[in-house]
Amino acid sequence: MIFDYNVIWASMPLYLSGLLETVKLLGISLFFGLLAAVPLGLMRVSKQAWVNLPAWLFTYVIRGTPMLVQLFLIYYGLAQFEVVRDSFMWPLLSSATFCACLAFAINTSAYTAEIIAGSLRATPNGEIEAAKAMGMSRSKMYRRILLPSAMRRALPQYSNEVIMMLQTTSLASIVTLIDITGAARTVNAQYYLPFEAYITAGAFYLCLTFILVRLFKLAERRWLGYMAPRKA
Repeated sequence: MIFDYNVIWASMPLYLSGLLETVKLLGISLFFGLLAAVPLGLMRVSKQAWVNLPAWLFTYVIRGTPMLVQLFLIYYGLAQFEVVRDSFMWPLLSSATFCACLAFAINTSAYTAEIIAGSLRATPNGEIEAAKAMGMSRSKMYRRILLPSAMRRALPQYSNEVIMMLQTTSLASIVTLIDITGAARTVNAQYYLPFEAYITAGAFYLCLTFILVRLFKLAERRWLGYMAPRKA
């Protein structure tokens, strides 16, 4: 078997366009997913059942159903309701990009909320006692001490979620978007060379994963350096 480099080189503009689409989907989804995850994570650690239960139910349902099903429900399912098609949201909900970003953001928000909640529960008692000794109110304690500390400790777990979301963006090609996987499907459809098409896509994902891992390693070194064991 001979690897046809000429086809890949000729298709490189399509792959680069797909790369930009993948990065865009990932960035938008992570940004809005994190915005939603912070209040959800705070709700998950609340001792008030009426606050905790809705957040628990949301994260349970989202984490308990496949991402592909959620994407299909948003992109294809909502269109069957006339009230949705007649609403002001229809121009957005009829967009594949918007629906994909919405589905990905909802999905990552549930997982990230549980990561943040776990980090908040693992907060050392000394930090809480020190904040109380300073006379901080509960809201100020969360804003200045607990939440920043929890977000730093959550970095290793959140890096895994970001990598998983990168792989998840490949589902966007199913709803007509030309991301990296969509570019590979197009190349395969044109030249009937699945090995060349998909091995190139895999190389792009590996490069993106390497970059993300390195960025998170630098962030952990910057913000979690104080937790590293001291050298004798």
